[in-house]
Amino acid sequence: MENAVRRVAITGMGVVSPLGSELGEFADGLLAGESAAAPITVFDASHLPTRIGAEARLAAGAIALKDRKIAFAENAVRRAIDDAQRRGAALADHYDAGGGVSLGIGLELFSMPDMLAFLAHGGLPDGMQPLTFLQTPSDLCLHAISHEHGLTRPPIMHVSACAAATDAIGMAFRMVREGRRSWMLAGGSDSMLNPLGVAGFCKLEAMTTRNSDPKRASRPFDRDRDGFLLGEGAGVVVLEDLEQAQRRGAAIHAEILGYGCSFDAHGISEPHPEGDGAVLAMSRALRDARLATHDIGHINAHGTSTPKNDPVETRAIRRLLGEHADRITVHSTKSMIGHLISASGAVELIAHIVCAARGWIHPTINIENRDPQCDLDYVCDEPRRIERGVFLKNSFGFGGQNATLAARLAC
Repeated sequence: MENAVRRVAITGMGVVSPLGSELGEFADGLLAGESAAAPITVFDASHLPTRIGAEARLAAGAIALKDRKIAFAENAVRRAIDDAQRRGAALADHYDAGGGVSLGIGLELFSMPDMLAFLAHGGLPDGMQPLTFLQTPSDLCLHAISHEHGLTRPPIMHVSACAAATDAIGMAFRMVREGRRSWMLAGGSDSMLNPLGVAGFCKLEAMTTRNSDPKRASRPFDRDRDGFLLGEGAGVVVLEDLEQAQRRGAAIHAEILGYGCSFDAHGISEPHPEGDGAVLAMSRALRDARLATHDIGHINAHGTSTPKNDPVETRAIRRLLGEHADRITVHSTKSMIGHLISASGAVELIAHIVCAARGWIHPTINIENRDPQCDLDYVCDEPRRIERGVFLKNSFGFGGQNATLAARLAC
């Protein structure tokens, strides 16, 4: 049994999102079709082409560090562990071997005012903490999480842009399935709602400039989309061997069945026009899960609301599924919470699970004028009833980095 392939369950979920940080609150907002878009308040964006975003909600005082993504990650991890232990035995008490961490993390971008202060003082200003000044090393996030929860196994950090959280979950899934870890924390965290992050995406002309109408700005698969809405937050899941989790008395949210990734290297900020990398990631996830195309009932799309991504993802899904593509449903969580970059895959996976657990698929909002190139059955306007079946979660990142998870809800 030592080398037997294990089934891998999601037993805990934690989220920090623009629609809230309680799973119930998050699901309520998604099913209500609530947009989290609003003018940016975390810095003065008045001089930039894009002045709107989707800021994450945390209680006052919860963000002690300059680097918001670390605070988001720590909070999401605590929530995921609490959720995993709410019914069963404590993770640390049940497993002799420790768990591990696999995390997608955002870029390290310093604050321009901090840099000016650093130059003016000729060094670190009085009273400033070295680890949180200018920029915070990404590995500090992994250290903080591991230290707080007594995890001494080597952590894994993923920096594959918009695919990072999905890659992180996929790697953790494989480690648990192969018996290399008894349990894993996996997900992603990011916050690029800062002057350099927003200005950089503005320079690439990747973001929406619908500043006068924020709630309708993120509109995946709509003919009038003009770019993505930038969000922030974190999503973390607890993965365990299914049989061990059942012995622990854990509640099972879902089961990860397979993972696939690819790298097409077509362009730094645009997908391959025929979706070659996307098709490869999805097909590898199906093969890893030993599923056929007709087993898929739903896809939580990458669905960025950019002019190039949405038709390419649609084309890739049709190439993968053939005639079965007309029998599945598709939706985009980004229509409501924006693009959380390195956190997006984990938060969107949780979004699908918390809604589907209630028997619904959340809608893709703001599809008012369907793009003729986007011709799948997107769940629009209102939530739709769903059977508990197999679904795919897609994440396709800048530079051609692609990742897909195959999963199903617990029965």
